[in-house]
Amino acid sequence: MRVLVIDDQAAIRSLLARALGPSGFEVVLAASAEEALTAVEGDSFDLYVVDQMLPGMSGLALVKELRRRGQRGILMLTAKDAVADRVLGLEAGADDYLGKPFAIEELVARLQALSRRTEDESAATLVYEDLVFDPATMQARRGSRLLDLSPTERNLLAFFLRHPRQALSRAQILEAVWSYDFGGEDNVLEVYVGYLRRKTEQDGEERLIQTVRGYGYALRRS
Repeated sequence: MRVLVIDDQAAIRSLLARALGPSGFEVVLAASAEEALTAVEGDSFDLYVVDQMLPGMSGLALVKELRRRGQRGILMLTAKDAVADRVLGLEAGADDYLGKPFAIEELVARLQALSRRTEDESAATLVYEDLVFDPATMQARRGSRLLDLSPTERNLLAFFLRHPRQALSRAQILEAVWSYDFGGEDNVLEVYVGYLRRKTEQDGEERLIQTVRGYGYALRRS
């Protein structure tokens, strides 16, 4: 499993190179977003660890560019731990988020979870009622209408579509889409469900993402 680590701090790069190798990861290091994009042009990687605070092109901008190029399995590192900062990173296209300082064991576990998630995702078109998502093209539709979704919105929609009519707990959804639970006081899941509802319920379209009070959500007709 090849991992590209992008961090401007030499000590962090050295630490991750030493720590991830024994866990079975082949690590390539980059000190800037520009250096990382040069590496991506000439090589292929399974996972990315991106520091949010990079010189020059920011970590957020790098994540957006990696997703534009079809890259997945992106974990963002940052000293910022507010919910708004997490949402920014996830909205940019990060698949997971880890605040500094962090435990190496947790970082390894999150990378392993990301690896499993990207490997297990099916290429089959997902359909419920008139809601369709094609993982091959990353396009979502409601009827004939193309939905303009962010990477995180696509991941959330795909998870709902893989489990139609099932009551899914908040913890289940957070683990599947973000690899971990943000904590009971955080509302990132509710924020993204709101985004999806606004984009899938235009022009009087029936609500398909239902709230299961005190538990989570379900993709089903009311």
